[in-house]
Amino acid sequence: MPAQKRKSDAGEASSSKKSRASHASAKALIKAILANPDSYPIPDDEDDIRQSLVDLAQYVRELEQDAQQGGAGSAPKAMSADQLAAAAEKIRKAANSGIKKQMTWKPSCKAGSAKWCYDGVCADPVVFGTMLGLGGPPTWKTHKMPIDDFENRIGRLDASARYSNLYIKGQHVNIRWSDSGEFKFSGTYGA
Repeated sequence: MPAQKRKSDAGEASSSKKSRASHASAKALIKAILANPDSYPIPDDEDDIRQSLVDLAQYVRELEQDAQQGGAGSAPKAMSADQLAAAAEKIRKAANSGIKKQMTWKPSCKAGSAKWCYDGVCADPVVFGTMLGLGGPPTWKTHKMPIDDFENRIGRLDASARYSNLYIKGQHVNIRWSDSGEFKFSGTYGA
């Protein structure tokens, strides 16, 4: 894995070196203008002005392309199986803890209709799918997972309150997934 990182880093370094060399005049122009914006001398020759504007436009276009690639590059990168499992475990523990903290005594616990709702964020859909045992990223926006399956993936969900224990109740847990990485688990619990 480190060899791949070095290989991709080297490719990025060479492309950034090219951009530095080809846009030196545009960078110098920007620096000069910003250093003295009110009294920067504007050249009289139209060709000089035109060339400066072309240099700036090319530089801006390259920055936009880099930003778009950076936006796509900031999407989760492929992880090894161990990294994937570790990231899924971190989110699983947070969800388990967050759900348990909501499980407090309420009068509706007697009927098993007390509600809980956990909101979270997982930037990588593959990690989310791994946590829920989907075998890949979720292909749905909402899903109903049987309680036994949900507890097998998230962990046992129970809490003690007053003189009894509280458990997840109902037939399923509602799961919502958004492409922005936000997710929501909701359901009911009771004694």
